[in-house]
Amino acid sequence: MSRAPAAATRLTDDLGTAGRPMHFADAAQWEAWLAGHHETGGGVWLKIARKGSAVAGITIAQALEVALCYGWIDSNRRSYDEHCFLQRYSRRRRGGSWSRVNVEHVEALTAAGRMRPPGLAEVAAARADGRWAAAYTAQRDAAVPPDLAEALAARPEAAARFEALGKTDRYLVILPLLKARTPAGRAARLEKAVSGLLHR
Repeated sequence: MSRAPAAATRLTDDLGTAGRPMHFADAAQWEAWLAGHHETGGGVWLKIARKGSAVAGITIAQALEVALCYGWIDSNRRSYDEHCFLQRYSRRRRGGSWSRVNVEHVEALTAAGRMRPPGLAEVAAARADGRWAAAYTAQRDAAVPPDLAEALAARPEAAARFEALGKTDRYLVILPLLKARTPAGRAARLEKAVSGLLHR
């Protein structure tokens, strides 16, 4: 028995889909849609075929590349059914942080001549205000920052709780530090991280 689509009719913030997720057969269709809608607010949920699924459609890697070309970014992911999951894409938030992974993607897309004016404008803005150079490390490559390690060493209880966390939860502790734009902001986030561990 197949599972019913999860909340398929409640995704009311989609664009031009009457509250339903969108499906594109390939990257060209997704790009054609973005070419005409990239300036629209909100966002869309795309159906992405699961590995091994017989359903034809755009892949997660293709969808992200096209999104970056137009200044859009991926965010939340949801289950849908046995064939597909849903991935949300929307315009990059003004002043939003960049990940090192997406910086590398954009550099490759630029070299290939695939970036479009909206995406290039986002890159120019990030370069101008320092977000490009301050791109944060992805989970798979993230290490405990020295200032967090020092703070944990001074608070054994917090250190023990940090060590007990899984890889993803550890990254969620580290990520705000990686995204901090100023020393004062980083110090405040460091204190919040340690306090949060102590109150888990």
